[in-house]
Amino acid sequence: MPEKIAILGSTGSIGTSTLDVVAQHPEEYQVVALAAGTNVDKMIEQVKQFQPLLVAMKTKEAAERVAREIPSHINVLWGEAGLLEVAAHQDATVVLSALVGSAGLRPTLAAIRAKKKVALANKETLVTAGHIVTAEAKRNGVPILPVDSEHSAIFQCLNGEHFEDVVRLLVTASGGSFRDRTREELKDVTVEMALKHPNWAMGAKVTIDSATMMNKGFEVIEAHWLFDLPYEKIDVILHPQSIIHSLVEFRDGAVMAQLGTPDMKVPIQYALSYPRRLPLMTERLDLLKLARLDFRPADFNRYPCLRMAYEAGKAGGTMTTVLNAANEVAVAAFLKGNCSFLMIEEVVERALNAHNPVSCPSLEEIDEADMWARQFASDIMLHSV
Repeated sequence: MPEKIAILGSTGSIGTSTLDVVAQHPEEYQVVALAAGTNVDKMIEQVKQFQPLLVAMKTKEAAERVAREIPSHINVLWGEAGLLEVAAHQDATVVLSALVGSAGLRPTLAAIRAKKKVALANKETLVTAGHIVTAEAKRNGVPILPVDSEHSAIFQCLNGEHFEDVVRLLVTASGGSFRDRTREELKDVTVEMALKHPNWAMGAKVTIDSATMMNKGFEVIEAHWLFDLPYEKIDVILHPQSIIHSLVEFRDGAVMAQLGTPDMKVPIQYALSYPRRLPLMTERLDLLKLARLDFRPADFNRYPCLRMAYEAGKAGGTMTTVLNAANEVAVAAFLKGNCSFLMIEEVVERALNAHNPVSCPSLEEIDEADMWARQFASDIMLHSV
């Protein structure tokens, strides 16, 4: 029987790549439900190709526009209720969570509670509420399979190994759009400049997070929860070529790495097919053409967002919720041209410094911290204009 897939965030970069993988293996995968934001044209195209049973859009207007253009037997919902229906669809055996931001938390929890296997590409779910999500997964006997290339690399390197032999994880980072610029040269960078990632094709939010290195900070927090390791055993190194996707060092001195071209379809397919490996039409890695692989330290002074992520992760509780929420507001403002690039990190740091953290928060307390951080960050923006 084919794996039956529900995708949260089907019209985004990860969602479209997932459907590319599905299209290569129609005998292995069947799409049963899709959820997206407001990209109506893309959703209509996806529905016509993959014929899901259920579709959910962010707004009522978007849902109505989709419903007019697709077969009437396909159910179309909207809002958070629609997201939750997709996440817990009765026919789905695996849910790929690829929504952007903290909006992915409750649908991912709904999938876990419905005992669906989760392929996780929404790192904010673990950043915002890692203690709740991992506990729910354990309680329901549900695997969380990483889709981020870095965590997939670590997951693959750990296969067949004894966990107690791990000394540290080495998470690689491209350095983003501005990796070769000094901080002085960042004062007047534009949105267009920030969105030109040298290696990866990603959505706008993730690309900006890559430029600030907040994305890598989120990945450190995610690695902490996925692999149950303290932050002291998770390091970040810059690797401009993005060929080594991450490494694991063991206590005998051996270091294992997973290499590949910068193509998200590889980790996506591995999460869907694990423990099997299926053929995949993608660019193959040619070591003879590489010539060199470079590495350098990730400097906290150059990348304050990475430092803040480590600090928030170690502090725990609602600090990581505030980290994510303030960052979402600041990045959205930058993308709209309402603040400078360097103001993103200023807003996040001020929110973290002003927050009174709750050590082991409930979902309600996480919501309260999230709303507080968004309002705090918005007020900073308002007064800075």
